[in-house]
Amino acid sequence: MCGGGSKGPVGPSQAELDAAERQRVEADMAQREIAEEKAGVKRDDIQDALSARVQRQGKRGGKGRRSLFSSKSGAAGYLERFK
Repeated sequence: MCGGGSKGPVGPSQAELDAAERQRVEADMAQREIAEEKAGVKRDDIQDALSARVQRQGKRGGKGRRSLFSSKSGAAGYLERFK
């Protein structure tokens, strides 16, 4: 038979469980704040990249995408010149 007596409840006490829960909540809040900060930085980077792209396109002064087969005015396009 077992010679040991009852030593009381086995496992963490209620105070320890409460402290662990508080620590989990604080860790979750810290992670959420870090994630929100990273998301804000990423959002700003994307906005900067898009605005820089728009500025570059405006400065080129090109005509944009052209059709090789026909022009807007109905005339022959670029490929028709070399037939």
